[in-house]
Amino acid sequence: NGPIAIESQVFTDDRGIFLETYKRSDFESRGIEGAFVQDNHSRSRKGVVRGLHYQVGEKVQGKLVGVLSGSVWDVAVDLRRSSPTFGQWKSVVLSATEKNLLWIPGGFAHGFLCLSEQADVSYKLTAEYSAEEERGIRWDDSFLSITWPHSDVTVSQRDAALPLWDAADLLP
Repeated sequence: NGPIAIESQVFTDDRGIFLETYKRSDFESRGIEGAFVQDNHSRSRKGVVRGLHYQVGEKVQGKLVGVLSGSVWDVAVDLRRSSPTFGQWKSVVLSATEKNLLWIPGGFAHGFLCLSEQADVSYKLTAEYSAEEERGIRWDDSFLSITWPHSDVTVSQRDAALPLWDAADLLP
């Protein structure tokens, strides 16, 4: 299975809103299984690209990604050699306004571009972070040909130094 865009059911009244961001039975009915073991939160300013990040070995992570404030252009790249979509990417705009989520199964690299002045991104992970098993691929790798919405971006030194696709540690 690949990434799955999830539209949340939002209940609105004069007090505000309410929504379920995760309910195991609903996710399992979509084929999304696995217990979440770590939550992360990042804040980025407009034009920041984070990624493309992933983990290998026993620490391959599935990620449930949502935006608490602002909006991002989120992308997942299939790194599974055995997959019919190997080397392909999928993107979706995630926003606090839409309250949508993206499920990214293990075996995908993940990254995003902040579209709003600032965005707070929340991740639920199926494996804990491991520095030893962390990997990445350059966000602007020509093999992937990801059509990022903006080319004038800010990237960390660490992400700018990630390997290209041909040198990446891909998955079976």
